[in-house]
Amino acid sequence: MAKSKKKSAQRAAPRRKAAAARDAIGLLKADHRQVETWFEQFESSRSADKKKTLAQRVCQALTVHTKIEEEIFYPAFLEATEDKDTHHEAEVEHQGAKRLIAEIESSGPDDDYYDAKMKVLSEMIKHHVKEEEQRDGMFAEARKSDLDLKALGEQLAARKRELMQAG
Repeated sequence: MAKSKKKSAQRAAPRRKAAAARDAIGLLKADHRQVETWFEQFESSRSADKKKTLAQRVCQALTVHTKIEEEIFYPAFLEATEDKDTHHEAEVEHQGAKRLIAEIESSGPDDDYYDAKMKVLSEMIKHHVKEEEQRDGMFAEARKSDLDLKALGEQLAARKRELMQAG
């Protein structure tokens, strides 16, 4: 038993190192992919309990993600690029998502509007992700700037761990 735990830990170590070495954009994109998966699972689920669990995961992940973007990535992006329009649009999109997250968190699958709220949140997030990830979007602009995306990624990862442990 001890050997299998040790081997599992050894196999997990390279994955942890790879995740830690990821730059800011890689980390944020990984968050996007995870939430997209949970939204898809929510949409295909028929179980109220599973929907509640998935909604809680989505809401927690998005709450942490928006916080690390707003505290670390967005200010660095704005300073490096001086692109107020893109920055401000992203901030406004976050505000709308946070309002909907609060509504979802304060309700449950027995709420007639629960699935609709999750659907709208999913659509909002898809739009936001597209804006960030498109060829001329925020992430592309950040890559062209003088931002140290590796150092920024380390800051994002550390803050994300902090928030996940607190939450």
